[in-house]
Amino acid sequence: MVKEKVCYKFLLVITLMLSVSINVSCQEDSVTNKVVELPENGDNIEESTILPNIDLNNWKVTLPIGKPTEVAPPEILDYATNETLKPFFYNDSIKGALVFYTYPNASTANSAYSRTELREQLVPGSNKTNWSFSQGGKMKGTLEIAEMSKDVNGDYYRAIIMQIHGILTDTQKTLIGADDNNAPPMLKIYWVNGKVRVKTKELKDLNATDTEMLHEEAWGDDDGYTFPEYVGFEKFTLEVKVSNGRMEVILNEEDSVVYENIHMQKWEIFQNYFKAGNYFVSKDKESFSKVKYYELEVTH
Repeated sequence: MVKEKVCYKFLLVITLMLSVSINVSCQEDSVTNKVVELPENGDNIEESTILPNIDLNNWKVTLPIGKPTEVAPPEILDYATNETLKPFFYNDSIKGALVFYTYPNASTANSAYSRTELREQLVPGSNKTNWSFSQGGKMKGTLEIAEMSKDVNGDYYRAIIMQIHGILTDTQKTLIGADDNNAPPMLKIYWVNGKVRVKTKELKDLNATDTEMLHEEAWGDDDGYTFPEYVGFEKFTLEVKVSNGRMEVILNEEDSVVYENIHMQKWEIFQNYFKAGNYFVSKDKESFSKVKYYELEVTH
């Protein structure tokens, strides 16, 4: 009888010890699982902020407000906290893009349309120093059309997303008696119904003198070229390369169109600058467009 009681107590103790051991083991496993599920950095629980890969030190931006309003370096570098810029020029920190939003409102002296658009400045804060085709240059950007409103017929509006714009030197301006330094744009790249369309300039009279070529009316539009690829509202890459008498536009690093002709050679008379952003081709009051740039780089 005594032996049976001793055995019973021994079994009870063993059972209690096993029970405690199992409970402790389960708690340890539970705690371990919770730790594994948490981020390595406990402060980094929310989704990370991603910034666009764009250096704005050599760009100024024109907005669809004011006469119009322009913001140049160094003020443009603080665009994220600039109250004037915020509605039109801001970060999409989830996708890592710089957003260009615009609608019909203010326009520049030589245009009927509004834009939120960057203008290259070789010397930050100044429009006076520019470049020729013989000096060369390259602009490459990765972008997408985020939103584009439609007209009353249900068709999408257009936007110019890249340009090479000509400019007169002060000497040339005086020579032809121009009101300002504006010259024609040699290149306009459009988003049209989901495709990329390229327009360039051609000299109307190939026998025109150097002075005659400085006048904007001396240049006309070519027939244009539309890349066959449909980009729609997806991300795509554009690259523009210029050199003496030559210009090339490349879409998604695969398809390209090359201009190497007498018109490119004659264009050497002008200085130039790159532009990129959202030049919205609409005057309809309720229309708008939004372009996102993920990357933008210029080299000379």
